[in-house]
Amino acid sequence: MRTLSACSDSFPLVAPFRISRGVKTAADVVTVQIAADGHVGRGEGVPYPRYGETIESALAAIEGVRGALEAGAGRAEIMALMPPSAARNAVDCALWDLEAKQAGTSVTALLGRPPVGPTPTALTVSLDTPEAMAAAARKLAGVPLVKVKVDRNDPAAQIAAVRAAAPKPKLIVDPNESWTIAEVKGLQSLLVDLRVDLLEQPLPAAEDAALEGFRSAVPIAADESAHVAADLDALMSKYQVVNIKLDKTGGLTTALELADAARARGMGLMTGCMVCSSLGIAPALIIAADAAFTDLDGPVWLASDRAGGVTCTNGILAPPSLWGTA
Repeated sequence: MRTLSACSDSFPLVAPFRISRGVKTAADVVTVQIAADGHVGRGEGVPYPRYGETIESALAAIEGVRGALEAGAGRAEIMALMPPSAARNAVDCALWDLEAKQAGTSVTALLGRPPVGPTPTALTVSLDTPEAMAAAARKLAGVPLVKVKVDRNDPAAQIAAVRAAAPKPKLIVDPNESWTIAEVKGLQSLLVDLRVDLLEQPLPAAEDAALEGFRSAVPIAADESAHVAADLDALMSKYQVVNIKLDKTGGLTTALELADAARARGMGLMTGCMVCSSLGIAPALIIAADAAFTDLDGPVWLASDRAGGVTCTNGILAPPSLWGTA
């Protein structure tokens, strides 16, 4: 007999995390535990207001499948019972963790994959004045990859300040849907001159038809526009890369499907996250093994992470021990 428990947890941040849509001072997550046969599987999801989610709605969605889960429903049944969401992500990842523990092995072994190893990740410079962003970037000058959050308030100055302070790392620019197509086109030369490696979701998802057939000098990644594999056919002529986040796909199960579908269409892979604990990052590291760009620094922003979490040294994540192992 299985038992399900779900709760909310809040992890204060070491500093405010600002993007074009607002600012966060804590990572607010839902935590799921599914127990059976003396084993406990855990999963985490981050309800995101951008997608109409709240902590309360996520907990209600999880409660709605309690009967099915406690009766033994597997991942395929949960995919049919719940839409892609942070709630389903927490449940799906808890089921993967439980299955690995019951089998006395790891999730990667269940998938026929090698164990997760040290993984380079982007470290984020959050939105601020160009001077403050430069100061933050200066501390990251020796890491392999930097991601800079920008908006419409002089993004050229924001990006230039970060690049001047950190001239060596690869660079991702993320406007979080705040630009217009005119700005995307007008900033092309600057993006090339400042050696930007990836432009992430510059336009609102509802307005990205303007990217149809546009030949950008810098690859463009779909984030808010891309959730599951069924989205890809409409995105191939607009984007070159897809950002896979488990809270968007609704779990590791469908994140793996999305990764396979993107590769089959010749699209590049990025792995991202919400601001979360290491329990949310651990399954995403499996996707990161095949990604050209990894952005999993959510736990780096926490004042205190869960026990057994990732460690980050010079932009390299050492895998955690809190999920997916026997």
